[in-house]
Amino acid sequence: GYILLPALLILLGYSFVKSQTPDIGWRSVISATMFLLSGLGLIDVAGGSPTAASRYGGLLGEILSTPLVSLFDVYASIVFLGAILIISILVIFNEKLDLAPFIKKLWDILKKALGFRRLDTSEEEIKITQDEIAQQEEEDIESEEEETETTGEKIKKTLGMNDKDDEIEFNSKLKPKSYKLNTNYVPPPLSLLEEDQGKPNTGDIKANANIIKRTLLNFGIEVEMDEITIGPTVTRYALKPAEGMKLSRIIALQNDLSLALAAHPIRIEAPIPGKSLVGIEIPNRSKSLVGLATLLADDKFQNSSKPLTIALGRNIGGKSVFGNLAKMPHCLVAGTTGSGKSVTIHSMITSLLYRNGPDDLKFILIDPKRVELTLYNNIPHLLTPVITEAKKTILALKWAAKEMDRRYDILEAESVRDIESYHNNIWNSSKKSSNADNAGLDRLPYIIIIIDELADIMSSYPRELESAIVRLAQMSRAVGIHLIISTQRPEVNIITGLIKANIPARVALKVSSQVDSRTILDAGGAEKLLGAGDMLYSSGEAQPERLQSAFISEAEVKKVVQYLADRYKDEILGEITLTSGSISADKSIFESTLEDSENLEDDDELYEEARMCVMEAGKASTSYLQRKLKLGYARAARLMDKLEERGVIGPGDGAKPREVLEKIAHDETGGNVI
Repeated sequence: GYILLPALLILLGYSFVKSQTPDIGWRSVISATMFLLSGLGLIDVAGGSPTAASRYGGLLGEILSTPLVSLFDVYASIVFLGAILIISILVIFNEKLDLAPFIKKLWDILKKALGFRRLDTSEEEIKITQDEIAQQEEEDIESEEEETETTGEKIKKTLGMNDKDDEIEFNSKLKPKSYKLNTNYVPPPLSLLEEDQGKPNTGDIKANANIIKRTLLNFGIEVEMDEITIGPTVTRYALKPAEGMKLSRIIALQNDLSLALAAHPIRIEAPIPGKSLVGIEIPNRSKSLVGLATLLADDKFQNSSKPLTIALGRNIGGKSVFGNLAKMPHCLVAGTTGSGKSVTIHSMITSLLYRNGPDDLKFILIDPKRVELTLYNNIPHLLTPVITEAKKTILALKWAAKEMDRRYDILEAESVRDIESYHNNIWNSSKKSSNADNAGLDRLPYIIIIIDELADIMSSYPRELESAIVRLAQMSRAVGIHLIISTQRPEVNIITGLIKANIPARVALKVSSQVDSRTILDAGGAEKLLGAGDMLYSSGEAQPERLQSAFISEAEVKKVVQYLADRYKDEILGEITLTSGSISADKSIFESTLEDSENLEDDDELYEEARMCVMEAGKASTSYLQRKLKLGYARAARLMDKLEERGVIGPGDGAKPREVLEKIAHDETGGNVI
């Protein structure tokens, strides 16, 4: 007993220190008694001494072990007493026995001992053929349909990834399921990103609840404490006020509650959406880090059929929150320095890169600060290198407006209402059909335009930039062009009324004043945030929801970019020519053609090669030139415009291949005569 009693006291003391709410009650007394008695009996049985004078377990150990040994056996008694000892320790620490990691590790050891080869997620060992990917996609779609019918309302929550098998499953599942444009795309492995780290420290929850109740009672407000929700950044204490109590009285006591709790800043949500409760959000003493890898490994992200699904973060309840950029359809991000605005943008971009290949998604990145988005200069998804000049920004938006009009012509000719219907009904059916007339359909990748700092460009071209953003925001949703705009200065002269009216989705990180919060959210609250990714997300359909944004470091971004750059190093990027063109505030900037800055002679060789290709094939389309000449999307589109201007091909007829007007004749010797 002289060994077990100090050990028992050490275990109890450590459990009290570890527990956020130490509880000295019947549970602790019973578990401590079980630990002491089972330990003494186990020592007495294991000692095996026949004389009472030399028994290690003492009198209590002898009384407990003697009937067990006589009824069962020495070994059975050891197992029985050992089980009680382990159970008592688990009860002391209030823990659950989880044998899954142990069994999994044992299975891995057995597989290794028996010579089974384990798959690895490294780039050198992942070899997926096109047929295997297509077969896997079909199996995934079938399983998704079955799961939707049987368990449509069941949502599995994945908190993390424990081994590389999960990453292999993720890589095989993470495919665009609403349409199939690029079946060869393999997303970067999740091992390049970090998972969740740490646990939130809330302090004494019961004491905080009592302080809230007592403080409100001192001001004549009777409340009944309800549920307590622990999130990665804050803990929300829900309370129910007495009948007839005005919520404005509780909101007015925000500073008094902050003083009593010694916590700043606190935020009062009155009422909590969907509940007849008032929420008081108190910052945690230490918060947990939300890793982007954990969110991307979530079943809701992997099994989503929407290609523009982005990981936003975790809410106060610890649940993963995702958004569909196609439904938003544009997003406005605002926050001061240190609020986590750039990290939030990086998380959105990385989420899209894990969902879509370079044939399915294109980016136009605009970074006047020259230090944030320039990290992505080597990815194959770019339509043009990262833009850092204000004038080129206006010309890029001009090109996007022209592309928007071209896509609307295609949708009108094919009698479809949006780009998703085009992919599902026109593009996929043409891929299955062997009809030569449909072999040259233009693919329409999604185009995401990201402006990292709106204020810098607005100061140079305010009227032109506002006109461009408003026109795109009003009409570009149906054709797959979406905007993500961020700014450090959410002022009314930066985020104008027209821009706000056409961009319903808002992400407000910490701002300096309530005025800025009302500018971005049309409501206060963002000035009470903690920074470092703490944000209020409004989808435009409900009240803002408090989230902790996923964290991705600069090193992780560089790993993802390097992976894509190495895998697609032979990809030839198309570039939008932005070095010339008139800039005006009227609509003519959207109706004029995008002029080439280079002389016509500079493209003679490429033009002649494109001309010969379409004349030999007897058909012409942008995607056909991309495949034949290994060009980017923008350059192939410019060549199509030149061919039409010179009368080589006819005008566009929706999504059908253009008619080739010039033909190749053959002489008597079999040579070509143009």
